[in-house]
Amino acid sequence: MLKTNIYNNTLANFINATFQLVKWPPHPSFSTDDKVLALQTTRFALQQVQPFPLNDQQPVVASLDVEKLSNKKYPFNSFNLGLHVGDNADQVIYNRNELKHFIRQQLVTALAMSAKKITEEVNIQWLEQVHSNKVVIVTSVDEQPIIADASITRHKNIALAIMTADCLPILLSHKAGVEVAAIHGGWRPLVTNIIAKTIDNMHSKPIDIVAWLGPCIGKDSFEVGDEVKEAFTQLDMAFNNAFLKKKNGKYLADLHHIARLQLQSLGVTVISNVEECTYLNTDKYYSYRKEKLTGRMASVICRR
Repeated sequence: MLKTNIYNNTLANFINATFQLVKWPPHPSFSTDDKVLALQTTRFALQQVQPFPLNDQQPVVASLDVEKLSNKKYPFNSFNLGLHVGDNADQVIYNRNELKHFIRQQLVTALAMSAKKITEEVNIQWLEQVHSNKVVIVTSVDEQPIIADASITRHKNIALAIMTADCLPILLSHKAGVEVAAIHGGWRPLVTNIIAKTIDNMHSKPIDIVAWLGPCIGKDSFEVGDEVKEAFTQLDMAFNNAFLKKKNGKYLADLHHIARLQLQSLGVTVISNVEECTYLNTDKYYSYRKEKLTGRMASVICRR
């Protein structure tokens, strides 16, 4: 089996508590951080709400009463990005605009250091995730969510977003940043080989791909039935080690371990992971299994 470089991200690189920049694993021959911008949102409300200066212009910010928004009741009194969970649509659109402004701010800041300017607007492609293994290649952003659970782009002005609230977000990039992908890693997409389907649709060779596995429901919290374990072990008995049997006859499943096994088997050897459990950290993350009525975080990736 190929040796895998697992880099445990300690979540130390906060710009704002709401936005967590992804730190790609270090490698002696390349730096993905210089080529790709990726981030994970939390449920923390924005501490300071103001427009970011973008190339000497002010962005369009949704016209909302910020004080009124900050007084909203749980569970939608924080940075929810899901339009389908029962939150106020204006609030969600406001949050999505703030996310886009933050992404653009990061890109502008990096380019300013090289005396360059962004010439195109950066937009986010959202998906309507249906726990499938459908993969789409995005060449232009559609204002309507695309029905799929993974997306790929080779364009610099497109950011790909995956929403989660316990499922595993997976971000992929060519080591030189020429191609990026985002995957919704629920157990159903994983068992139907969404990672393999995504990589099959990429131009990058697996050995040239860097992977990031984000926060999800952890191996000590994700209880599943025997049918879930069997679905994976029928694919490969190697998945047996990703399940721990409980006294009640059910199993604890390790989504991170499952995804790493699949990535390794495909030839991806550089993998970064954040093993924070969303179920056990609902002060920071949304957890559908624990809260039922709750919001959604986003994992976003784009080329610099």
